[in-house]
Amino acid sequence: MKQGLSLRRCTLRRPLILTLCAISLAAGCVSRPRYRTDPPPSQPAKKPANEKNEQNEKNEKNEKNEQNEKKVRKYSSSPGGSTQGAYQVGLSSYYAHKFHGRPTASGEIFDMHGLTAAHRELPLGTVIRVTHLNNGRSVVVKVNDRGPFIEGRILDLSLGAAIEIDMVEEGVARVKIEILKSVD
Repeated sequence: MKQGLSLRRCTLRRPLILTLCAISLAAGCVSRPRYRTDPPPSQPAKKPANEKNEQNEKNEKNEKNEQNEKKVRKYSSSPGGSTQGAYQVGLSSYYAHKFHGRPTASGEIFDMHGLTAAHRELPLGTVIRVTHLNNGRSVVVKVNDRGPFIEGRILDLSLGAAIEIDMVEEGVARVKIEILKSVD
């Protein structure tokens, strides 16, 4: 009798174990997006404000504007040239091997040797000029992806574009972005 009970337990456990294995394998095969499709919010959600909160917000905005003006003045004196006419000035990095051959946000396949860029807000297909503010070199690229999602950075260039403006060794560089052809 004991042998019959252990045989039944074994036959009941085997399908259960196989089912659990199949579920765990299937869960491991689910593809995940490379990064979020929406950029992180630029400002936290606003709470109902009274007069004091509104005044604090105005003061903070004025301080931010002053800081941005100082940054632009600081970059303007760099040997790479002026930031006049810039859409945006900030830090850029580049991406390459990890994403080579994978689809971008625009649906194109990422070519790390191409002249492309990832930007959080510019419409996909926008053509921009990126100027390295420390050496003055520039490159024309097409925005075909979203990113970067690292705080403090405004642009991710493909390896090919990073080579053109000589920023590969640095990894991260101060750049100026100018819109050449906008896509509406």
